[in-house]
This record gives sequence, C-alpha cells and structure tokens, in this order.
Amino acid sequence: MTQVSIIVPALNEEAAIDRAASRLCRDFPDCELIVVDGGSTDATAELAAAHATVITSERGRARQMNEGARHASGDILWFVHADTDIAPEALDQIRAALTDPAVVGGGLTLRFDRRTPALNYLAWTSNARARRLHHIFGDQAMFIRRSAFDELGGFPDLAIMEDLEMSRRLHRRGPLRLLPATSTASSRRLTAHGTWRMIAFMQYLKLLYFAGADPEAIRARYAAGPRLFPKRTPAAPRTSRP
Repeated sequence: MTQVSIIVPALNEEAAIDRAASRLCRDFPDCELIVVDGGSTDATAELAAAHATVITSERGRARQMNEGARHASGDILWFVHADTDIAPEALDQIRAALTDPAVVGGGLTLRFDRRTPALNYLAWTSNARARRLHHIFGDQAMFIRRSAFDELGGFPDLAIMEDLEMSRRLHRRGPLRLLPATSTASSRRLTAHGTWRMIAFMQYLKLLYFAGADPEAIRARYAAGPRLFPKRTPAAPRTSRP
C-alpha cells in the first residue's frame, strides 16, 4: 500500500488544530501526519504534538509545506488545511487515482461548512474550475505524487497563490484529478467580509496575479480585506525646522 504523508501548515490555529489533527489520526491511521508550525504565538504546536509530528518553519504557507515535505517519508504528499474536514473515503480515492502512472496529483471536491446561495455558487465554480482549468487551491486538499513534487522543486516560494501556481506547473507534467470525496472548508473569512464581496475580491486578486503583480503586494492586499480603499498607515507628521 502506497505510503501517504499528510502535511498540515498551521499558524495560530489553537482553536482548530486539536480537532483537526485528532480527526486526521482517526480517519487515516496508516498515514504519516506532520504539522508544520510557522511560529505560532498560541498553543498550536503543543496541541498538535499530541497527535502528530510537529516541526517548525519560517512563516509562509509555501515554505511551511515545503519544509513538511522535506521531513515526510510518503510517496504521496497530501496538503490539508487545519480548518478543513476531509471525508474518510478520500484516501482510498487518492490511492486509486495514482495507480495511473500518468496522474501527478489532484484535489478533492470543495464544499463549505455552511450552505448559502453564495457559498454553494463558490463551491460549484471552484470545482468546475478544477475540472476544466486544472486550477486546484489549498482548500481542496491538494495531493501530489512525490516524484513530481521533487522534480518541480516543491511549491514556488510565493507570498500568495502558491497553490494556483503549483497546480499550473503540475498540469504541464501530467493529468490532475478532482476526486468526488469532499473537502469541507471553513467559511469564516468569507462570511466575515460578505461572501459575494469576497468572491469578487478573490477574482480581482487572481487577475492581479495573472497580470504579473508582485505576490507580496497581492498578499498585503488580501490581508487588508475587500475594502475599496484599504486603510493606509498615516505618514509621520513633519517636524518644523528651527
């Protein structure tokens, strides 16, 4: 049976990590579980250590996932967010998909932990995009064949959109599969800012990325939220000359 390593990047996920790690251990007991802490200031690392191997890394999802992969022993690398619930049947489907030597990776069918017209629309379009454009994002629990991951040198060291760029690079090497097993993502950030507003905002950020904008600037814009005019730090007052 092909060895699978589950890699969970985490940063200040104290509220979610214990439940997430314990559930992954329960549903996938034959998988290696690695939590990569990016310098949490809460009890994330301590809580995760009860269920998983915990390693530390520089902050940044791409760097954390690459560090987790460096420590992993599996032939399949499976990247799961701490606030995402994975259907138990996913592991068998991943192993089955990768019996085809041409397949380099893929993801799971996205849904959200709440059901609203906007969230249902977002899940539907995300899954359609993954099937047709082969763009798979982190909340779809991306899995990658280890040999393909190593050939590409891991995730690109980007401040944001590392999952999008990785799926694009993978697709140039072989087919990606979207599996029917579900990845249930948290809707907390979407609902906090307004789901329709966030859908438009994320499309805007992707357009910036495809237009060649600096990923660090896109990350800063994402962190500021979907305001039309993000708040700026006020300039320091000028001192009068004597």
